[in-house]
Formats: sequence, structure tokens, C-alpha cells
Amino acid sequence: MAITTILTHPGGAHKDELLACCLLVAVHGVAVVRREPTAGDLADPATAVVDVGGEHAPERMNFDHHQFPADHPPACALTLVLQHLGIYEDARTFCDWLEPAEWFDTRGPNVTAKWLGIDRDTLSKLNSPVDVTLLRRFAKESRLGPGDVIWEMMRYIGDDLLDYVRSLRQRLDFIAAHAELWTVGGHEVLFLPRTEPIPDEPSSGLARHLDAIGKGQDVAALVYPDRRGSGYGLSRHNDHPAFDFTRIEAEPDIHFAHARGFVAKTSSAEQGRLKELLGIARAD
Repeated sequence: MAITTILTHPGGAHKDELLACCLLVAVHGVAVVRREPTAGDLADPATAVVDVGGEHAPERMNFDHHQFPADHPPACALTLVLQHLGIYEDARTFCDWLEPAEWFDTRGPNVTAKWLGIDRDTLSKLNSPVDVTLLRRFAKESRLGPGDVIWEMMRYIGDDLLDYVRSLRQRLDFIAAHAELWTVGGHEVLFLPRTEPIPDEPSSGLARHLDAIGKGQDVAALVYPDRRGSGYGLSRHNDHPAFDFTRIEAEPDIHFAHARGFVAKTSSAEQGRLKELLGIARAD
């Protein structure tokens, strides 16, 4: 059955139900109503009930977490909608902000600040007008539908979040299928060969791939296709001190080397030459 309405609670708004509604708006394109649910709403699978209602029943599109016991792992309305969409594990892997958002909504600011290892005042300093205004304007409305500024913004947010998680999963699968690990001067280097069509951001996802395979702290440099030319980019990984690319700036096939030595671009596409350049750039 198609979803006809997204329903969430009235009054003050929080990030978890706003983002959960954003995802459902992006998927279903229907209006958001802010009021208390009725028994009929909870029984109707055509009405998605978010962050209210005291029930988690995704088969009936009910996504509330407030009835979970106090010792339940942090899980908010956004958690439940991401799980329903089948992208929660990828979202937890790719979205560094998600776990803190779950903690904040279920444990509060003081416990979350302690968990993050920061003081409560520091947590407050991370707020911005983007957070405050969007939540405040959302909270003031009782109904939002296509054409309303806030609803359209919610659709953008949901679309972008879905696209980010799904495209990054595809990107990581692509990297896993094509990337190679080289050893240059005793240091590991990740090499991603050129394929056609070249991705918009060829280096995107490389660091997360290394973390996924347990190499995040071992690899010292990255070599990846240059999206602006036929050659390759060379960069330090996690600012590893083993390579200084100012050492290759005078090479004839280098057309850019950053003055701080963390990245360079070469017109060369031959693997032997790329390894030679890495050898020259060794700083240890």
C-alpha cells in the first residue's frame, strides 16, 4: 500500500524526527502532518507515524522509540526509518554525525558530551542557524506539503542523504573491485587505476575503503585518476610524513605540487613512472 501521509508529533521539533521525515518525504513525496496520532493512524499502513505513538511496527509504518527500555542501545526515529529503508548499517559507516545524533536524542546533551569526551559547553558551540532555523520553522507548522518551502527543503535533504549513502556504497564496491596496494620504499600506497567514465571525484571514498579493510593507519599515500587531466593525483594519506611531494615539483611531468607537500598532479599515466615519482617523493 502506498504511503499517503507522514505524521509526527506537534510542539518542539528535534533533529531525529525531522531527518526521519525528510527521508520519507524523499521516498514517498507526500505531506507531513504534525499532530498526535489516533488509534486509526497507528493501524493504517498508509500513514507513516514518526517519533510518536509508542510503537515500533515498521510493517504498519510506525516508527517510535520512546517505549524502548532505558538500557536500549541509542536508537531514535531516524534510526528506525533508516533500518526500514535497508541502509542503516551503511549510514552508520558513512555518516559520522549519525551516532552522536542517536545519543543526543536518547541520552541528552550531558551524557552525549561525556560520551564524546567533551564538555557540555563545547557541544552547544556546534549549533548553527542552519540547525536552529530549520527545526524552529518545522515546529511552527501543522501541515507541510509539496510547494511549501520547508517541505521542499526536507525533500532536498532526504534526497541528498539517500544519494550520499547509496552512491558511496556503490563507490566503495567499485574501489574494492579495482584498487591495488603497492609497496614503495617500505610504505604502502593505494593505487586506483583509471576507468571510463571517470568518477566526478576520483579520490572520493578511498579513505573509507582503507578503514573498511583495516588499512587506515597503514597506507601512507594515495594515487588516483586526475579528474582534470589524463594523469594522476598523488597525495599523502592522513598527512603521513613519509612523502613530501615538493620533492617532485621539478620533474617534467609534474604540473602541480602544493607548497606544503601533501599533494601533486602528474600528466603521467604509466604505473612504473608513478612508482618512480613516489620513490623520489619519499621524505624518510
